[in-house]
Amino acid sequence: MYIDSHCHLDRLDLTAYNGDLDLAVQAARDAGVSRMLCIGIDLENAPTVVALAEQYDDVFASVGVHPLDCKELVPDIEVVKKLATHKKVVAIGETGLDYYYADSEGLQAIQRQSFINHLQLASELKLPVVVHTRDAREDTIDFIREHGSRESAGVLHCFTESLEMATAALDLGYYISISGIATFRNASELREVVKYLPMDRLLIETDSPYLAPVPHRGKPNEPKFVVEVARYIAELKGVDERELGRVTSENFFNLFNTAV
Repeated sequence: MYIDSHCHLDRLDLTAYNGDLDLAVQAARDAGVSRMLCIGIDLENAPTVVALAEQYDDVFASVGVHPLDCKELVPDIEVVKKLATHKKVVAIGETGLDYYYADSEGLQAIQRQSFINHLQLASELKLPVVVHTRDAREDTIDFIREHGSRESAGVLHCFTESLEMATAALDLGYYISISGIATFRNASELREVVKYLPMDRLLIETDSPYLAPVPHRGKPNEPKFVVEVARYIAELKGVDERELGRVTSENFFNLFNTAV
């Protein structure tokens, strides 16, 4: 019924499962989670996320380099390209721009070139892009418009930005993914954005092991908690929880159309 469109299975805190990832994946299934997208963040963990997608039928992978992992050199996009040919890899990323932590022009320039390379690769391979953005609203949209592809498009994941930015992304064919941040007490502006998002462009995620939703905030996050995200968003939008699960799952397959 539910799909966790963005999680990091290779980074989960498995203390509650005696270190057994199989048990965490099964807990997600038992909660009603039918698919999970395990996200690559750098060239080192990419083989791991691909291997996890091979291991579990209901897990897919993305490969790419997170902007905060673009520290000294622009990452080799040819390595990403080679990994992206695997049949369980359904997206490029996560990539994007994060000026909150990268506040020097040198680091931002590396991020920008990496983002361009990822967008162009996604267009070439006809795969969607998983985009991380923070404190870089204008550049993120400009780069998607100039270097991306409407045919492959993508998703702004763990969205915490403005309605204006969301609207600009939607106009470019992108989807918007909401995490447990929407349940946080100080997220009133985000909740207003969620109310306006069209149902046919909405995804849900955990970004686990980070950002556990209320009532689990402060604890390690995991894919089964995407159900809590869905429940909260359904209440915000005034729809049935199961309907939100159905629609967001349909959206997932529309965007990540090689996830079969």
